[in-house]
Amino acid sequence: MNPILQRITERMDGFAKEGRLRQLPAISNARNKYLQLGGKTLLNLASNDYLGLSSSPILARAARAALEEYGTSSGASRLVTGNNSLYSALEKELAACKGQEAALVFSSGFTANLALMASLADRHTLVFSDRLNHASILDGITLSGARQIRYRHNDLDHLAELLNRHHACPYKLIVTDSVFSMDGDLADLQRLVELKHQHDCLLVIDEAHATGIFGQGRGLAHELGVAQEIDLQMGTFSKALGSFGGYVAGSRSLIDYLINTGRSLIYTTGLPPATLAANLAALRLIQEDPAPGLHLRDLARQLCEHLQEQGFATAGSCSQIVPVVIGTNTRVLQLQQRLITAGIYVGAIRPPTVPQGTARLRIALRADLSEEEFNRLTTTLLEVLCA
Repeated sequence: MNPILQRITERMDGFAKEGRLRQLPAISNARNKYLQLGGKTLLNLASNDYLGLSSSPILARAARAALEEYGTSSGASRLVTGNNSLYSALEKELAACKGQEAALVFSSGFTANLALMASLADRHTLVFSDRLNHASILDGITLSGARQIRYRHNDLDHLAELLNRHHACPYKLIVTDSVFSMDGDLADLQRLVELKHQHDCLLVIDEAHATGIFGQGRGLAHELGVAQEIDLQMGTFSKALGSFGGYVAGSRSLIDYLINTGRSLIYTTGLPPATLAANLAALRLIQEDPAPGLHLRDLARQLCEHLQEQGFATAGSCSQIVPVVIGTNTRVLQLQQRLITAGIYVGAIRPPTVPQGTARLRIALRADLSEEEFNRLTTTLLEVLCA
């Protein structure tokens, strides 16, 4: 056998033995809060559609109208002919929502982070990154050629120590998620702003899981009153906003720089007009009515309290993402299957997505859960976990 193919076979065998083999689930319909899997209807608590906006008739009408007017595709990259007029409207309203001079929309959150890291950093730059930052941030740093210095998760004393150790370097950048996607806990953005000023760093945050939920929909930086102190805020339309795409908001000069250097923008076809129209409709909805985000956070608080009362670890979650740390890959897959049998679908998250020995059930709560559905979730979850 070819040596490369032999190595692939050995790695796949290893994944299977360690309970880390991934397979695409045969889901036939996951648009609503119920999905179809193997002929069974399950309450969907694995999706990032936190506000249920993917099923909003308002978003659907906006998308249909754009589809009829502009067709199915943008046809080219934004710098050629793909810069549909809907982009301008969306970016103008997005910048206003985030309280920034300008905004730039990307084809996904992943490509936004690739552009951010690869444009802002190079081999002369030190990037200080939380150990639990999203994979797209880590990949962007690797692509940039910068030296990555990872500080212990949410340990800002450790970050301060590292910054002091490398004080002589003039090119320093701090990057963090604001809401961490697997633990559901929050970055201390106020202290990060202090460190940014003390050490003359750029500060970049990923608000993917905070947009639409915190700060009246504007993100955690707005909730904590530090939005103006952060150089660039990245986020997505594909989670609480129920559509697709990513964005970056910041100063006009930095956004112009990304337009000129962000390879994942320059060399990617623009988003379909229907998606842009849905994004714009979703952005307006969350600004008009932030109540669903507040309700969602209250549900999460209640669920965390129930779990903690029974002695289960929830990784410090303070958001709509509620993990139940189980430990072993085999055990977490068993529990996921029991929940499926009981009519509930949650994610079974295993290494390398999370650290070794911290496999977990990841419960992604939804604002559109009825009281009966929430009570059923709580009761069933505790019954399965305590069995």
